Amino acid sequence: MYRRGIFGKGVFAITLLAGLALGASAQAEDYVITIKDHQFSPTKLTVPAGQRIQLVVKNEQSTTAEFESAELNREKVVEAGSSITVNLGPLDAGDYPYFDDFHRETTGVITAK
Repeated sequence: MYRRGIFGKGVFAITLLAGLALGASAQAEDYVITIKDHQFSPTKLTVPAGQRIQLVVKNEQSTTAEFESAELNREKVVEAGSSITVNLGPLDAGDYPYFDDFHRETTGVITAK
């Protein structure tokens, strides 16, 4: 009986470690877009299709911006000198345009491949 208890704890520990490893590999990958001089950089960002990603949008301007995309169903204000994180995906293959709603000429596109 005592051995079974130790064995059960070992199986639990292995299962727990495997779950943690799978969870770590399933975490979203970080991508960064910067807003400066009313331009996104990069203006074209390629990400893997079928995976979750975290998009960090950094506003390096002295004015507030708004990251918006109808295709991504996201709209977030980015205060001057700050950043936001936008969780996305998994995305289907395709193009996902975005813009600064406060300066409509500031545009970019995320391409999932």
